[in-house]
Amino acid sequence: MFGALLSASHTCAFEQIPVLVAEQAARVGLADVVIYLADLQQEVLSPLAGLAAPAGEAEDAQICIEGTLAGRAFQHGRILPAAVHDPHEWWVPLVDGTDRLGVLRITATDVDREALLDMERLAALVALLVVCKRPMSDTYAKLVRRRRMSVSAEMEWRLMPQRTFGTERIVISGVMEPAYDVSGDVYDYAFDGLLAHLAIFDAMGHDTAAGLTANLALTTLRNCRHAGDGPEVAARRIDEALMGIFGGERFATGIIADLDIPSGELRWVNCGHHPPVIIRGRATVELTCDPGPPAGTGLGLPVTVSQTRLQAGDRLLLYTDGITEARNSAGEEFGMERFTDFLIRHQSDELPVPETLRRLILHHLDYHGHRLRDDATVLLVEWPGSCPYSDEQADALTGIPRGDAV
Repeated sequence: MFGALLSASHTCAFEQIPVLVAEQAARVGLADVVIYLADLQQEVLSPLAGLAAPAGEAEDAQICIEGTLAGRAFQHGRILPAAVHDPHEWWVPLVDGTDRLGVLRITATDVDREALLDMERLAALVALLVVCKRPMSDTYAKLVRRRRMSVSAEMEWRLMPQRTFGTERIVISGVMEPAYDVSGDVYDYAFDGLLAHLAIFDAMGHDTAAGLTANLALTTLRNCRHAGDGPEVAARRIDEALMGIFGGERFATGIIADLDIPSGELRWVNCGHHPPVIIRGRATVELTCDPGPPAGTGLGLPVTVSQTRLQAGDRLLLYTDGITEARNSAGEEFGMERFTDFLIRHQSDELPVPETLRRLILHHLDYHGHRLRDDATVLLVEWPGSCPYSDEQADALTGIPRGDAV
């Protein structure tokens, strides 16, 4: 089955995945396989197989994530029976690494541990197919959106990495609202051997120009990283790039950081932004630093690199002011205390990082009556603790044998 799926995937379009998967899975007794994908705000699961159905049928077949067994499988990443008294139908999480995409519904008889393992492996392969094929598919974009998206938001979502990425040594997850109308917020992360690169930007304004500003800032940052520049050089380059296009009329605040994964050593520069926060157990630590000016002001002031070391179990928090400063209908700010208290309470529940953020953003939207006046973005990094790499692992990641001079 897996060999046939892999062979067919080379010339398979996104829209062909449901039929291909169902046909091949049936060969090994996994019947009626249906792919459900989560929408942009992770509130409902929609069947990919329903795209060929009559108009309106796919929407009728949507499943709410809250309060359903399918939703629970999605939230907690566990295979669950579709009904308590029916052991033949199962909900299987559809996950690309640690990035949650949706669930599979699978019918099978005589399910044992080996059959459950087959379901899990099938879901992993289907997730890879979805991630591989979706960038070229407008069908995917239509399926996971529930209303029209602004041009600025279209730019931002196309620019940013997937919401969640994790290894045994680090988990990074991000959320951004209002998902369909976001204008100037972006987050970014990438890996370079033993380093995790982290960034968040909040561009001035709430229009398409704000999206262009954020886009230019993030693209310049990536260009600098690829050339081997550190955060301080990148901050200056971003300032120059924005000045060159907007002449000081547009700017962006931001945090640019590097995290050494084995040691937890964190280096960052602050471009006129709220400082990073560490959630440590049930306490919060706001990292002090000398903030520089926002990028794009052209002030030419020195850039200060700040440094600290994370402790085992720390969660590093980068965010924009749309989270803490947004006010509800009574004029009350969401505030830093409410923000961090929510994360602390859900951390004690041992929820996965992406599920914690999903619940946070839904709580934030409810608090503001689903009417946000500013972009609200969070990048959360979970660092489990120092776990030294072996020489062989370090060599593979850096390309530099331990005994060689650097």
